[in-house]
This record gives sequence, structure tokens and C-alpha cells, in this order.
Amino acid sequence: MANSGYVQITRVCNQECLFCSNPANGRIISIEEAKKTVNDYIKLGYKELIWTGGEPTLYPHLPDLIKYACQKKVRSRIITNGQRISDFKYFKTLIEAGLDHVNISLFSHKPEIQALLTKKKDSLKNIIKALENSGKFKIAVNINTVINKYNSDHLSDVAKFVVEKFPFVKHFIWNNIDPLMNRASANSNIIPRLNDFELELHKAMKFLDDSGRTFRVERVPLCYMAEYAHYSTETRKIVKGEERSVHFLDDQKGRVRQTRWQYGKAKQCRPCFFNKICAGLWQMDKYYSSKELYPIFVDPEKIRGKILHGK
Repeated sequence: MANSGYVQITRVCNQECLFCSNPANGRIISIEEAKKTVNDYIKLGYKELIWTGGEPTLYPHLPDLIKYACQKKVRSRIITNGQRISDFKYFKTLIEAGLDHVNISLFSHKPEIQALLTKKKDSLKNIIKALENSGKFKIAVNINTVINKYNSDHLSDVAKFVVEKFPFVKHFIWNNIDPLMNRASANSNIIPRLNDFELELHKAMKFLDDSGRTFRVERVPLCYMAEYAHYSTETRKIVKGEERSVHFLDDQKGRVRQTRWQYGKAKQCRPCFFNKICAGLWQMDKYYSSKELYPIFVDPEKIRGKILHGK
């Protein structure tokens, strides 16, 4: 099982994304506490830790932390907005410390949309530089995209933009907005309907599948995944019995271990053949309407087989 350990090491950031689920609060973890967290996860059997934030590259001890984890035989990955790793020299310090995998958050290939969503004019320009640097270092790169009202009409174009310019990028992640998380709840106009992105998401998934890429989709019910249901993050967790652990830097949450992957289900979900392997609809009938759900009558064993023995 590939259990994931996510650790917030700072809640400082150099962007102000409209849908940020963990916005800046000024908190920062000490290097001693960070190392203790590494040791704690080792005891739980984790082999990889994903450093996040805020923006993890603003954590002053990041190279030392990556080096420490590497010495303990624990791989390090960062989820970054790409702004600081546009600096080749800084990026090199992380590579030399042992970093071998980055998730870069890119929401649109249109400069004005990326700037609107992040409140940073040069966001896309810096991400392009970060991707160029990633290619020079031959580091594994994932692209993270939050699905929202402003990019729901060009998700496939974002994927094509990355693949055409940076063919070494092999994996993509789409996260539908969590409307209850901090800034998204204050900017509800950015929350899309499922129908808003259904066609574009399908076009994007088909393009990536045809081009030999892999991807994951989170908080999207399987009736909107069609033949790509085996790429659902939650469904894969359900089928494989995996968990996720997140160490938050705030007083309310602390460390959260997620082992259950079930959201809201509507009456039309009951006859659905995918019911047992589908997480359902996140925040159903609060921000996302159950009226958009419909049953699927496809053998779920085909999906299980692809997850356990295929891609």
C-alpha cells in the first residue's frame, strides 16, 4: 500500500490563491520538530513524505530537512507553487540535498487567469521557468490543478500546453475545490458545477491517456469520470485500502489520519453499480447539487482490476 504522509512545515506563502485550503497564518515548524515528524512517520512505515504549506520553499531549513529525511531512507517531495524554484541556484540546493520529486501547482496556461487566481502577475512566467529548471535537473514532476469556475472551460488546453512544452512531465492531478476550506468559502463564485467541467475534464483525461500520461482526480464522483473511473484518487484508496495522513500547522486540526473515503450519496446512487467504490459527492447539496448525479451501470470489477493490476 502507498500510504501518503503530508507535512505542513510553514504557513507562509508568496501567492494568495482564491481557493487556498491552507492560507498563510505565519506559523512555522522548528527543524527539531520537523525531524521528529520524520522519525514518527518512519515508525509508522512511511517511505515518502510530502512537504507542503503554505509554500514549503519559504521554509528556511528545507534543504537540511530533505537531507535528514534522505539519510533516514525517506524520500522527499514538495508541493510548490513554483515561484521560488524558478531560481536555478536555490532549486539546485534542494536537488543536492536529495529532493527528487516536485508537484507544481498550475491552474491555467493563460497568464491573466493564472494571475487572477493566484493574485501574482508573474505566476505563470515563474512556473514556466521552474519547469525548465526541472527538465535540466531531470527531476520527476507532477502538475497539480485545482478545478474552478475560471479554468473549467480549458482544462484540456492546460494539459496540452504542459505536454507540448515539457514532455518529461508524466503525471497530472486534478482536485475539485473543497468549498468549506478557508478562502474558497469566501470566494464561492469560483466554485464550479459538475456540469461546468465535465466535458473539458473528459477531453483532458483522454488526451493524457492517449499520450501515455497518468493522472488522478479528486472530489469528482465516478459518474463524471466515465471510462476513467480507475483514476479517481478516492476510488483507488477504497479499492486498495490506503490511508492518508496530514500534519497541519494550525490549532484545530493537528495530525489528521484519513482512512474513510465516503462523501454524500443521493437516492439515485443506490442502484449505481459503482456505489461501493465511489466516494460520492463532496459537500452534497451545500455547494454541489445532488441533482447532477446519475447512476452508472458498468461492471465495477473492471475498475477494480485496472486499479489492482493495471495503471
